Order: sequence, then structure tokens, then C-alpha cells
Amino acid sequence: MAIRSAGLLIYRRLSADLEVLLVHPGGPFWAGKDEAAWSIPKAMIEPEEDELTAALRETAEELGVEVDGIATLLGEYRQPGGKIVVAWSIEADPVLDLNAIRSSEFQIEWPPKSGRVRSFPEVDRAGWFSLAEAKLPYTKQFR
Repeated sequence: MAIRSAGLLIYRRLSADLEVLLVHPGGPFWAGKDEAAWSIPKAMIEPEEDELTAALRETAEELGVEVDGIATLLGEYRQPGGKIVVAWSIEADPVLDLNAIRSSEFQIEWPPKSGRVRSFPEVDRAGWFSLAEAKLPYTKQFR
């Protein structure tokens, strides 16, 4: 059975245009990489969670801010590695301050086999992208 995770496509309206919030993963593997790296905030669904609860939880963990609103189920997509992501959308406050974002952290041994454990943010950047920009080389998921 494929691994399932849940994510939240956060959008805002600016005049007649829509922008979506995408996040860039933190850590040494993703440092300096933009192509196909950006995505919606998402994570594994915990056994006691429903999909929407998981999407909202992970968004709060990755961004450090709560996103309130009415969520709409968009559907699911399969990532190249086989993981299935159930995606929801929610309209955000147009002035959601990206400078206020404070991601949770994870720890790994870095450099590998060094014996040193370092902390890195789950998300090191977030940005608002037009729908056309979101289809560019940032992420394969929306093409």
C-alpha cells in the first residue's frame, strides 16, 4: 500500500489574480536547489488523524502560523516516489506575512558519518507564486 500524506494549498486573491503559497524544504540536501523543490506544506497522516487535520497540523508546524478558513478537498496526486498526497485548499489572509514564518526543525547527522547531529528547519523559505509561476520549474507536482 502506498504511503499517504496530506497537504494544504494556501491561496490568496490579489485583485483578479490568485497566488499560491509554496514552501522550500530546509536541510543540507535542498540547500541551493530550487528546481522541483517547492511544494505545498504536507506530511504523513498520523494514525489518529483524518486527512484535513493532518494537512492543517503540518501547515502550522512548517509555517509556524495557523491558517483559518474553509478548506476544500482538491483531490490526490502521486509523487514520483509513489507517495500519494491528498490536497486541500484554503484561502489565506492576503497579508499573511512570510517574515512571520517560523518552521519546526528536524535533526540529522551532518555531515554524514561525522558523528555530529545538527538541526535544520523543515522549511527554509516560503513564497507567494502566481499560478503560472507555480507551474514552472519550482515543482513537478502542479504541471
